[in-house]
Amino acid sequence: MIKQWIKQPSITLAATLIFTISTFSTSVSAENKIEKITEVEGISEYKLENGLQVLLFPDQTKETVTVNVTYHVGSKHENYGETGMAHLLEHLVFKGTPKHKDIPAELSSHGARPNGTTWTDRTNYFETFAATEENIDWALSMESDRMVNSFIAKKDLDSEMTVVRNEFERGENSPFRITLQRMMAAAFEWHNYGKSTIGARADLENVPIDRLQAFYKKYYQPDNATLIIAGKFDSDAILKKINNTFGKIPKPSRTINPLYTQEPAQDGEREVTVRRVGDIQLLGAMYHVPAGSHPDFAAIDVLNEVLSATPGGRLHKAVVEKKLATTTSGFNFQWQEPGVAIFIAQVDKANNIAETRDAMLSTLEGIKTSPITSDEVERAKRTLLKNIKLSFNSSQSIALNLSEWLGMGDWRLQFLNRDRLEKVTAEDVQRVATKYIVQNNRTLGKFLPAETPERVEIPQVENVSKMLEGYKGREQVAQGEAFDPSQDNIDKRTQILTLKSGVKAALLPKKTRGESVVVSLSMQMGDEKSLFGLNTVGRAAGAMLMRGSKNYTREQLKEAFDKLEAQVSIGGGSEYAYASVNTTKTNLNETLKLVAEVLQQPSYTEKEFELYKSEQKVAIDQQLQDPQAIAFRAFSRHQSPFPKGHPNYTPTFEEALTELDALTLKEVKAFHQKFYGANQLQITVAGDFDQDVITNTLEEITSNWQSKASYQRVENPYKELPVKVLDFNTPDKENATFVASASLPVGENHQDAPALTIGNYMLGGGFLNSRLATRLRQKDGLSYGAGSFLNLSSQDERAALGAYAICAPQNLDKVEIGFKEEIARLIKDGFTAEEVESAKSGLLQGRKVSRSQDRELATKLTSNLRLDRTMQFSKQYEQAIKNLTVDDINKVMRRYISVDAFTIIKAGDMSKIEK
Repeated sequence: MIKQWIKQPSITLAATLIFTISTFSTSVSAENKIEKITEVEGISEYKLENGLQVLLFPDQTKETVTVNVTYHVGSKHENYGETGMAHLLEHLVFKGTPKHKDIPAELSSHGARPNGTTWTDRTNYFETFAATEENIDWALSMESDRMVNSFIAKKDLDSEMTVVRNEFERGENSPFRITLQRMMAAAFEWHNYGKSTIGARADLENVPIDRLQAFYKKYYQPDNATLIIAGKFDSDAILKKINNTFGKIPKPSRTINPLYTQEPAQDGEREVTVRRVGDIQLLGAMYHVPAGSHPDFAAIDVLNEVLSATPGGRLHKAVVEKKLATTTSGFNFQWQEPGVAIFIAQVDKANNIAETRDAMLSTLEGIKTSPITSDEVERAKRTLLKNIKLSFNSSQSIALNLSEWLGMGDWRLQFLNRDRLEKVTAEDVQRVATKYIVQNNRTLGKFLPAETPERVEIPQVENVSKMLEGYKGREQVAQGEAFDPSQDNIDKRTQILTLKSGVKAALLPKKTRGESVVVSLSMQMGDEKSLFGLNTVGRAAGAMLMRGSKNYTREQLKEAFDKLEAQVSIGGGSEYAYASVNTTKTNLNETLKLVAEVLQQPSYTEKEFELYKSEQKVAIDQQLQDPQAIAFRAFSRHQSPFPKGHPNYTPTFEEALTELDALTLKEVKAFHQKFYGANQLQITVAGDFDQDVITNTLEEITSNWQSKASYQRVENPYKELPVKVLDFNTPDKENATFVASASLPVGENHQDAPALTIGNYMLGGGFLNSRLATRLRQKDGLSYGAGSFLNLSSQDERAALGAYAICAPQNLDKVEIGFKEEIARLIKDGFTAEEVESAKSGLLQGRKVSRSQDRELATKLTSNLRLDRTMQFSKQYEQAIKNLTVDDINKVMRRYISVDAFTIIKAGDMSKIEK
């Protein structure tokens, strides 16, 4: 529920579309009293008399609606003693109102995908749900009511404070986050941007309820908020609904004074060092840059991509390829006021970090003597513009992205930023690099006296509205069709083919926004005997596929996919390989041919092999002291009681390191040559495409490609697992993890599977209102995240049931007690009729939302091909859930679950556990 110090890709994602902007009169309709302000690329802006800004983006191609309320308040608005207040308030707004007493339960019952996030300049609350009148009415009623009528009660603060503190402690476990937080604090002397959104522990623990209530009443008002609605709806009808809900809230009489603190120019490099228990080294360099709305920012975005992209970026070549670091990355904080550009290197603990520092700073600050080239700029722009274009094909993404641009000052900035990005030249990038990426503007090093003072004055943006006055947009992209995501319609619209190569294909043509199309590919390989002892080899073979092919280096491959405006993920393990593609109709065929080359003809170079091993080693090292990684690795090992070397065996971290050290490139190449092929391959194409053309392309790319090894699925039958207590000590870690593990003799085809599915949803699924979340988070305030999960095998009569909670180490035993008491209460009292009806509504609507997402639907159809199913299996499964009674569910849960059936796994600093 919080955006801490992480990369914000949505901030720089806008739409590369042709658009137009219209001006409107300032007359106000007497009927709805809503003034239309402007329209850009299908997004219409309105203003209510009470000051509420409304943005509507209708999209008839999805059976979903996203409602997003953005408040113009974030961590930068907090006063002394109030750090973390904006985020803490975000949690409390979920606690309910007199009209909506249990918001988490309502969100679950409506099948919503909700969340709230707090950032520096804004806070937002959103939910995506099936596009029905009932759901829309409920969402507008709930959001308008909690805007001014949330409880913000002392009892809720007392319980939620401990939850937020647990979230704070979880962040303290991350070397990256804590190092970045210290760097931000050093970089900003006066501005609140230097304070993490999570706040200080003392403020979280001691903030008075009256200060929190005053903060809420001041900032949570219609004249300080923007309501964004995107998805399938009628604009005229929804404006009336908005007027009948939000429009009834009176405009407040108070005023919000503008902030005026500005960060002075930095007068020398700064350095901060963090010393904590850990297994990796991190090196970061941070530079002050202008606000996100400043004309320089587009060039700064391109500069960051030129420097930090993998594998073509300058840092990767100068640092990673020379084995001075295992990975490098970079990102910008694009804020309303001047922010920062950040570059990070992850370094093996055995390396000399001083050498990495010298190489990294030489690369960053040596651009004056090593100028940026036009080729570098064009490659970077292709990547950035591709992401912008593809993101605008999703109405949900648009609804959420707008929050970031609103935080910067105006939602139209996303279009202006795109326009600026398209015009960036090598000269622009060179200018911003030599102006901002310099020693005296850096936070990393020690204080060193300079012979002459040097200042980097960061320009301010005086008036965003004036900057955008008269701004013209472009024409909208193709709008697509209204698609019914019912199982019957999906089956009716889907063509199932068996290609000459034996490959099974599912083609689902439909008109989509922006002529988008997704592809899902799944391949199975080998058998238990042939795959024995090859887990590490198979994972390496899959992981290295995108590191180069016969005709492309790793860098050239990335560039080729960028030119095709394609987002592509290709990988695999010891039993499977996969590919996932998101592109457009125009580029689909060439994209698929390139995907085929990657799968069939990987280059597997010595250089990339050594980089892969180095990266994997550091990644495993980082998990050796991480409580969450340790606990869930133990869960996987408990659920997989197979001998070492078996394809289903889960190694310890230490075993994984040993196998990685022994791995050879020859083994990786041999694995690919033996096991990869189209013998057992399924492909789904969903979206806007020509069926005849794509069929020919699929025939072409799968012919003459057969595996040398026969395929036989590796079975994973149910085994009765021993019940254990597993404790793992992780000294000096502020956070701990609790996991419970059980195995059930029930697969997806079993008659009891639907009851277990809905039972698990009530036990630990849903949104904050499950039995476990209500007990451990809402009531006891012990855990930031608590719940359960049920993994039903699609082919074996087996299921893995797990429960989890993240907490402070001293609360591990309390969490275990709470978990066992809830299991005992479930067995004794069962679920109620009210719980069941709410869960059915939420679960089934959630499944409908999933079918409305093209990527998720394509994955489902590919799975159906592998399992020889149609969507009728899903329909029948959902009907079975609908037909279940309370007694049916309670009987099944009691049949398979007991307090004593769970292995208990705990990982944390055991010296802090309260006995």
